[in-house]
Amino acid sequence: MTAPVTPAYRRLSVAERRTQLLDAALTLFAHRAPEDVSLDDVAAAAGVSRPLVYRYFKGGKQDLYEAALRSAADELELCFTEPPTGPPTERLKRVLERYLAFVDQHDAGFSALLQGGSVCETSRTTAIVDEVRRAAAEQILLHLGADRPGSRLRMLVRTWIAAVESASLIWLDEGKQPPADELRDWLVDQLIALLAATAATDEETSSAVGALVARERPDGPVGTLARRVIPVVSQAAHLL
Repeated sequence: MTAPVTPAYRRLSVAERRTQLLDAALTLFAHRAPEDVSLDDVAAAAGVSRPLVYRYFKGGKQDLYEAALRSAADELELCFTEPPTGPPTERLKRVLERYLAFVDQHDAGFSALLQGGSVCETSRTTAIVDEVRRAAAEQILLHLGADRPGSRLRMLVRTWIAAVESASLIWLDEGKQPPADELRDWLVDQLIALLAATAATDEETSSAVGALVARERPDGPVGTLARRVIPVVSQAAHLL
């Protein structure tokens, strides 16, 4: 009788082993606050020894956490990258779909990341998070067709991104209700409303909104919101 063949052990390269450890750490950080995850937990999840983790992350848990955060930040930045084709609001819907999927996947880790207060939080981790916010703002401005935005338009977009972050945290706290697609559409409506309100007093934003509307479909988010808002606004006509 022939003995069963045992698969040959394959030694991982440095890059492969580092990726394996980061993947294990990200999985743990996605569901538990950083301070609740130990190197022993990461080692066990990766199926390796604790000394091996130290070999790749000589700074220990803090080093591993910052590397994992950098990896997650790179993934999150990709959520905002979208080909510049088609109506802008439809692009934004796809961006938000990817973003909310990321939030859903990382859950508790996302909350710990944005809310701060972790014992692992440092100036470096804060800088990584701020870098994601800046990259997101630049991508949103590109979708709006604003190559050289002024202070009002830039502030508008950064304000909206802050609202998206807050809504994401509340969404997690509320058991991921409403459904992700409803939250996505509501956030797009918020951006449209902010643009319309700012366009009333800012010439640059007005120009950006005009260019955006010209690229929209009548049955898209801009047209749909306009049809819903007009009856509400008309009720206040007596104030004019």
